Amino acid sequence: MQKYWYLCTLEFKYILMMKILKQIALALLCCTIMFGVVDDVQAQNKKKKKSSTTQTTKKKKKSSKKAAPVAAPVAQDVELPYNCNDCLFAIPLQVDQPFGPTTAPDGGGRIQEIVADKNHPNLFEREHNSVWYKFTVPYNGELEIRITQKNQWDDYDFLVYKNTGAYFSNQVMLNKVLPVAVNLAMVDTNAIANELLKTTGKKSTSTTKKASEKEDELAFAATPEVKPHIGMLSEATDKMLTKKQLGSFIKSIPVRMGEEYYIVLDNCSNNGQGHTITVSVRADAYEPLVLFYDKKGKRYVDVDLMILEKGGQGERPVVKDAHYRGGKVKFVPGFNYTLYAKRDGYFSIYREFNARELMLRDTLMLYQMERTERGSTFQIKDIYFEDGEATLIDGYQDVLMNYVAMFRNHPDITFLVKGYVQSYGVNTESDMLLSLDRAKTVKEFFVENGIESDRITTSGMTKNEIKRAAAAALDDKGGGFSGIKVELIITGKKEVEK
Repeated sequence: MQKYWYLCTLEFKYILMMKILKQIALALLCCTIMFGVVDDVQAQNKKKKKSSTTQTTKKKKKSSKKAAPVAAPVAQDVELPYNCNDCLFAIPLQVDQPFGPTTAPDGGGRIQEIVADKNHPNLFEREHNSVWYKFTVPYNGELEIRITQKNQWDDYDFLVYKNTGAYFSNQVMLNKVLPVAVNLAMVDTNAIANELLKTTGKKSTSTTKKASEKEDELAFAATPEVKPHIGMLSEATDKMLTKKQLGSFIKSIPVRMGEEYYIVLDNCSNNGQGHTITVSVRADAYEPLVLFYDKKGKRYVDVDLMILEKGGQGERPVVKDAHYRGGKVKFVPGFNYTLYAKRDGYFSIYREFNARELMLRDTLMLYQMERTERGSTFQIKDIYFEDGEATLIDGYQDVLMNYVAMFRNHPDITFLVKGYVQSYGVNTESDMLLSLDRAKTVKEFFVENGIESDRITTSGMTKNEIKRAAAAALDDKGGGFSGIKVELIITGKKEVEK
């Protein structure tokens, strides 16, 4: 019996020892795998660094042959004011202009304006991390709101209130004013997870091939709009989304010019991140693609752009962007607009127009950016002189005023006005004098409209130029006379007193 007990004890000790050895072996295996993964990640990082360095070197070599696209400026976070989580200090928004990306909302403010109760269940149970916005409707239409949070997992809710006048914030706090739009939907984690799986998938070789082919096309492309995660859209079907519902967008509401609205946006997630919000009013409008093109450099360029809308609510900026890279701009019929674009090394562009005039044109507003460098020329063909005289025929004012505005915005630039005539070379001396007189007539127009006389020199055609023009006109292959009436040539820059 003792022998049997001794054997059982030995067997138990053996089993226990084997379990301990297995645990030790398993622990060693886990450590090996873990260190192996770390080494593999480090090796991959080194490989990435090498490949990125190699690619950078290759790009530098290629850059000498082909101009690289203009790099999009990195958006800087807009810091939210510390008191913007109270209604009294709501942040004013410009319609059609994105606000953000912001820093993360922090706290519910000094006053809890939004508190749900039994009679009003479709409100925030309280403000967690809120921010208040306000805006004035510039024209009649349907209100649209687009909100894109940095972190899709953040649970954002929002309410929209119409301003009722005096003591508005107190009435909101007492639930005497109810929201006109409610979106309290929960985050659809399954939809986000599926979206993440799609975006992290490998690109097909055909897609890569197409992308490489497009590199040889325009070096510039309009900046794509950021896809909103939640908001209010005309095409949505839900009039309201409660706390128990999943969804992203609620249906737009009709708004009228001059009305003021408040949006309170609440991030229910702790340690959340910021967002971008865009408020717009959907209406019958003309939305062309606005681009700026350097013909000499054969590329699109970004500009410091300001577009002002003048209408029933006074003047408001539709676009205000120091690095505008192109995109669609909404122009509403019945409103006047002023466009001003500038960039170092180029002439500024100033235009005034009405939206109805634009609707008769194409869906593209393409502006030529003319360089201010010495030797740049501007050939004017669409003005006319009396036959054999230096007197301008009516209709020239609008044409020449465009150039007046161009040179007026650059008081340091000097230029030459060169006149042209259509001649068969019968009396070259007379034609030379006539071409000079026409140049002087154009100079007088510039001076009368605010361009300093000492910035402008004049010249006419030379005897040889007249002879060559006459020979070309008489030659059947010459194609007739040139259509140039006057040519403006940049001659340099002068010092301007500041």
